[in-house]
Amino acid sequence: MEAFSFATSTALNELTVHVRIDRLDGHLKPIPYSVLLKRPDLRHRASIANPHSELYVTAQIWADSKPLTVPVQTAYKTFKNARIWNEWTSLPVTYSNLPATAQLALTVWDLSPAESEDTNSHAVPFGGTTIPLFDQDNTLHKGRQRCRLHRFKVADGLSSTTTPWIIPPARRSRKEVVREDTVDEQIAEMQRLEMLLKKQEMGDIPENRWLDGMVFKKMMKIRNEALKAEAIGSNRTDPASYKDDDKSGDKESSDELYYLDIEFPRFDHSIVFTDVEYPPPPVSNIKISSDSEVLLRPPPEVSFGPGIDIGDADIGRLIRIYDPETGRADNPAENKHRKLMRSQQTDSLDRDRKPDVSTRDRLNTILSFGPLQEMTSDDRDLIWKFRYYLLRDKKALTKLVKSVNWRDAGEARQAAPFFEKWAEIDVDDALELLGPQFDHPLVRAHAVERLKKADDDELLLYLLQLVQALKYEASGAGDNSSLARFLVTRASDSLMLGNFLHWYLMVEISDFSADQAPEHRELFAKVEFDFMFELEKTPEGVEKRKTFKRQGELLTVLAKIAKEVRFAGGRKAQKLERLKKFLSDPKNELANFDPLPLPLDPTIQINGIHVDDCNVLSSSLHPMILNFKTTSSTKYSIIFKTGDDLRQDQLVIQIITLMDRLLRNENLDLKLTPYRILATSTSAGAMQFVPSMSLADATNKYKGSLLAYLKANNPDDSEPLGVRKEAMDTYIKSCAGYCVITYLLGVGDRHLDNLLISPSGHFFHVDFGYILGRDPKPFAPQMKLAPQMVEGMGGTNHPNYLLFKQYSFTAWSTLRKSANLLLNLFKLMEEANIPDIRVEREGAVRKVEERMWLDKKEEVAMRDFDALIEESLGDWKAGVIDWAHYWAQYLKK
Repeated sequence: MEAFSFATSTALNELTVHVRIDRLDGHLKPIPYSVLLKRPDLRHRASIANPHSELYVTAQIWADSKPLTVPVQTAYKTFKNARIWNEWTSLPVTYSNLPATAQLALTVWDLSPAESEDTNSHAVPFGGTTIPLFDQDNTLHKGRQRCRLHRFKVADGLSSTTTPWIIPPARRSRKEVVREDTVDEQIAEMQRLEMLLKKQEMGDIPENRWLDGMVFKKMMKIRNEALKAEAIGSNRTDPASYKDDDKSGDKESSDELYYLDIEFPRFDHSIVFTDVEYPPPPVSNIKISSDSEVLLRPPPEVSFGPGIDIGDADIGRLIRIYDPETGRADNPAENKHRKLMRSQQTDSLDRDRKPDVSTRDRLNTILSFGPLQEMTSDDRDLIWKFRYYLLRDKKALTKLVKSVNWRDAGEARQAAPFFEKWAEIDVDDALELLGPQFDHPLVRAHAVERLKKADDDELLLYLLQLVQALKYEASGAGDNSSLARFLVTRASDSLMLGNFLHWYLMVEISDFSADQAPEHRELFAKVEFDFMFELEKTPEGVEKRKTFKRQGELLTVLAKIAKEVRFAGGRKAQKLERLKKFLSDPKNELANFDPLPLPLDPTIQINGIHVDDCNVLSSSLHPMILNFKTTSSTKYSIIFKTGDDLRQDQLVIQIITLMDRLLRNENLDLKLTPYRILATSTSAGAMQFVPSMSLADATNKYKGSLLAYLKANNPDDSEPLGVRKEAMDTYIKSCAGYCVITYLLGVGDRHLDNLLISPSGHFFHVDFGYILGRDPKPFAPQMKLAPQMVEGMGGTNHPNYLLFKQYSFTAWSTLRKSANLLLNLFKLMEEANIPDIRVEREGAVRKVEERMWLDKKEEVAMRDFDALIEESLGDWKAGVIDWAHYWAQYLKK
């Protein structure tokens, strides 16, 4: 069997349908003078007055008895000896979008000075024909086609068309067969010559120009004779003969046969129709983790009519019916509408378009939308319509990007030039363009270009999210990821960035849980490999690689020791003795070693551990307190623990550090204590140790008074409360800052044991095991403002309490202004394997947005926040929680 090469119609996804209108052949029957006397309007028709009058052809594609495109018309052309157009016409549809039932309806139009009653115009149908684009084998027609023209009819394009391009021969009697033998021979000879001509055009018969010219002239003569013979020999009943009751000319005459010659494009292979198979949309957009409990609604109550015996049927069982409309990311009708509207808009008109007052107000409203607020189709169309007007507004670029369907190549080409013309965007907008909803390389590359202008200190604030943003790169991006190249390049030039990029990647690579996709693990491994490869190109790259290797060895030894201490039996004293033994063991090389940048803070060079100055905490995981020796002859204390994933605490501290910088940029230093924390694996990590005391211990030591603790550490008899002014100011500011921040982040499980205070008056929170509104205790307050905290300020009647509220209001207002930045950072962490984000990935960022009250005006938000402070202070349930926690800890001892 010979090989059959073909292509599918879906492969021609960018090629529009073309057809060449070649020529019209046929003979006109003279109209009797008796008819012209009764119908004087006929004598003025162009085709009757002149056998070579100017006709034009319209082409339109139909499918399933419905028009698929608008009609396309040939250009005006004069004829001398024959009606020959020889014009290629393009129809507004691609071959890939053609259904199998597509038909091409061709109508030849005549002109008359009198309007036709059927068309209400001066165009009168000369004849029409309908040809399917695919044959019976679902193969696309190609090459020359000879179509029978039905006189005085408009091509209808219906499935059961009345204007077919080929009329099947009717059955004839034996007498008719004998009488028409001569006619059939002429027609058959003409058909044979046309088939030979088509083969020559297809390249099956070699060309011979001088001989082909002579043969062609002979063929035209035979064609004309065959047409006359076919018209005379058809012997059909004349349906009209230009009678008075048929409007004299609207019926087909028996000896008026016309053929319209057309030509379809020729392809190297046969084009076979192939339907587009769309993947079924998901039943629901809601992502449900495998380990989460899904609570379904109870089955509805069903009432059966009288006399219906249901037997033992299980009426409680529900049948889920698949609805293809459920879970669709977009609306096909809206997409079609958008394409139609934007195809009518041109750059030349849109450049000078200016909005009126109401439209400008609507544009300002759209631009004020937050990053999580959805834009309607009308909003997107409006932004696109006034895109040139918005060029100078840097906040409008993200809205324009959302208004473009980047999966449509045409729209993407139209929108691409605007990135170079637009005003420079802010960092928060650049982070939004790196989010999960934007995977087009051009969009992400523009965001990266903006990040390149940020310094290392600012970039370090977003590095944790930028690493997670690598998950949103287009699948198969590989070396074309602009974000990965940017991170690798910047990190190879900076020890600080390189240190944290290395450890962020190593933690993700070591995450083999079910919540970490294997492709993401491979992606992080490749970026780490590229980073190490890029390091070798720098002058100090080899030394930096050795540094990262030594850091890994140090942390591995510490993790092993922490496990040994944790799982060893005995009391705290025995565990501490075991820890000192491990640290002093020469095999571990921990007491003294060559200077090494501390992974927690690369600016600190450590060269050993003080063996005698260490401790083991009494909590369940028994973390170690280690004091490192530094090259500056100072101590640097850390807490190292195993058995706990510190990535959630790391995220919270990173956000607190960012908020501290945002507040400082507004000249508001709230004396926050964003201690350093670094997860070194999915079950180990280190954090900076800040000398401090929990509020529970401080109040117990000083007989329930936090103010007495502040007096003991910062005495000043000249002040009204006996506390040094700087210490009291630090305490008030830090209380205000952490109250606002922990409320925004929804930090839970707050009790007096994880609220700390340092001797200098710095108040801060630790242990962020519950965030985003989650709390293990019922009826927990939204904001943790314990009475002990207010007592340290002097009580609710003291001016310090009003000062605390003023600092809280200022911090609240400042952070609300940076809502877009904070929301975009949490949006980038949507796919991170962090416990409280993993519970409800899409809802995590929504919870942060809800606590910012962005839908409220500034005055209303301030009033409600004041009410929240008062409510939190007077919440008796918080006191009960603190009391229950105290006794639970007491019973453990």
